[in-house]
Amino acid sequence: MIKNIYLIGLVLLTGCNSTQKTTGETAAVANSMDPSVYASTITEQELKDHLYTYASDEFEGRETGTDGQKKAVNYIRKNYMDLGIPAAQTNGDYFQKVPLEMAKLPKGSLTINGKTYTSGEDFITFSAFEGTYDEIIYAGFGIEDPEYSDFQGLDVRGKVLLIKAGEPVNEDGTYTITGTDKPSAWSNMSEAPEKRLVVALAKGAKAIMYVDSDNYKRYERYYQRMKRNDKGRLGFEDDSNIPSLILTSENMAEEILPEINELKSSVIRKADIVASLMSTNEPISTENVVAFIEGSEKPDEYIVLSAHLDHIGVSGNGSINNGADDDGSGTVALLEIAEAFQLATKVGKRPKRSIVFLHVTAEEKGLLGSRYYTDSDPIFPLDQTVVNLNIDMIGRIDPNREGNRNYVYLIGSDKLSSDLHVLSEEINKKYTNIELDYSYNDENDPNRFYYRSDHYNFAKNNIPIIFYFNGTHDDYHRPGDTPDKINYDLLTNRAKLVFYTAWAVANRSERVILDKSSK
Repeated sequence: MIKNIYLIGLVLLTGCNSTQKTTGETAAVANSMDPSVYASTITEQELKDHLYTYASDEFEGRETGTDGQKKAVNYIRKNYMDLGIPAAQTNGDYFQKVPLEMAKLPKGSLTINGKTYTSGEDFITFSAFEGTYDEIIYAGFGIEDPEYSDFQGLDVRGKVLLIKAGEPVNEDGTYTITGTDKPSAWSNMSEAPEKRLVVALAKGAKAIMYVDSDNYKRYERYYQRMKRNDKGRLGFEDDSNIPSLILTSENMAEEILPEINELKSSVIRKADIVASLMSTNEPISTENVVAFIEGSEKPDEYIVLSAHLDHIGVSGNGSINNGADDDGSGTVALLEIAEAFQLATKVGKRPKRSIVFLHVTAEEKGLLGSRYYTDSDPIFPLDQTVVNLNIDMIGRIDPNREGNRNYVYLIGSDKLSSDLHVLSEEINKKYTNIELDYSYNDENDPNRFYYRSDHYNFAKNNIPIIFYFNGTHDDYHRPGDTPDKINYDLLTNRAKLVFYTAWAVANRSERVILDKSSK
C-alpha cells in the first residue's frame, strides 16, 4: 500500500504514484541511516486495514489445514509479492510445506488384568496404543534430572510405565530438584507431560500411564471437544515413535496399583495388558510463509522475525474465533515491518545482515510450524541465525495493566544473551519509550509463557530471542477477539519497537553475543 507521507519518494519505489516528490525529499531518504525514516511507514491505518481483512469472518479463524488458513497464507504471500520482497526458498516458493497429519481420536479398548477400561471415562489418550504386555513398571514421578532420577536401575525399553505428577520434596519442605521452596518445571501443568515423554522416548518406553488429577480435567474437556468435532491431534509423521501418553484417572491407577500413593521407590509388577486403541491418520496440508531480504555486508547472518499465522478456527456452535490479537496483530505487524525494511532496501540502505520474515503455521497445535523450521528444514543455517524476534499478541491491553497502557511484556531477552537484552533496552529508550515489563520473564512464573510461543524452538537451539507479548485478556481464544478491540496506537508503537531492534541487530558491527545456554 502507498503511504501519504513525504519520505516515500514513491515514484522511485513503485512507479504507480502520480504524485512526484522533490529531488531533495528523495535524496533525504536515500541518504538516511536514521531508522525512524523507515519506521514511519508503520502506520495505524495500514495495520488496521490489514487486520480488518486478515481477522475477518472470511478467514474463518485460520485453523491449520482449513480453507480459512489457505486464505491467510495467500494473503500474506500476495503482500510480499506486492512489496517486491522475494521468497526465502531458492525455488522461489514463499510456501514452506509442513508435513502434518491428524491422528483421529483412537478407538478401541484397554484391558488390564481382565478389566476393560473406557477411553474418555477411565482414561484419556490422543494417540494409538496397541500390543500385549506382561508387566507394568511404576517409575515414581517419571523424572530424569541431574539432581534426581526415578530411573536408576530400571530398564524400561518396550515397557508400559505408570507415573504420577509432581516431584520429590525434602524433609524440610523444600523441593529436591530446585533446593528451594519453588517447584521445578517438572511440576508445571503445561510442561510436565511433555518432559516425561521426552525421557520415556530416550529410554525406549512404549507408553506412559500418567496420573495427574489437575491435568485430567483439563484434557477431558479437550477430548470431549475433539470428539464432538471429529478431530484429532496434529503432529508429524515421525511422531509415531513417541510413547503413547495415557492420562489415567486416580481410580484406574489405584485399581492397577493399590499402593501407588504410599510407594517411595520404583516397582515392577506383573500385569496382563491388552491394548487395542487404534487411530486413523489423515494428512493435513499446511505451510509456513517465508520471505527474505538479503543483507548487504553479512548476507550469511540472519535475523528471523516471526509471528504465527494460524488461530483456532470455528467453535462447535459455529462461532468464528477471529484471532485479531492472537496472532493477527503479530502477523500484520510483521508485514508492516517488512515494508519498512524494503523501503530502506529500495533507497540503497539495505540492512547489513539478512532479514527473514517467518510466518509459521500450527502454533496453536503445539508450535509445529516453527518446530519444523528449526528441527527439520531450516531454510537458513541455525548456527548462522543471530536472533529470533517473535511477535505473538501485541494489539490489546492486559486487564492488569488498565490505566497504564504504554507497555509491552518482554520475555526471554536475557535468557541467552546479555548483549541482546542491553541492546533492546537501549533501542527502546532511544526510539519508543515503551515500558518494558518483565513480569512473565521470571523463570518461576506459573504461566511459563517462555515455553509457549514459537521463539522457544529457536531458544532451545541456543539462538537468542525476544518474545513481544501484551498478555492475555477475556477474549483470549474466544470469538470476542475481533479487530475492533485492537488498540492500534499501541500496536503501531510496539511494531516499531520490533523494527528498531531488528534494525540495530542487523546493522551493528558485531553479531549479538551468545553468553548463556539453553541446556
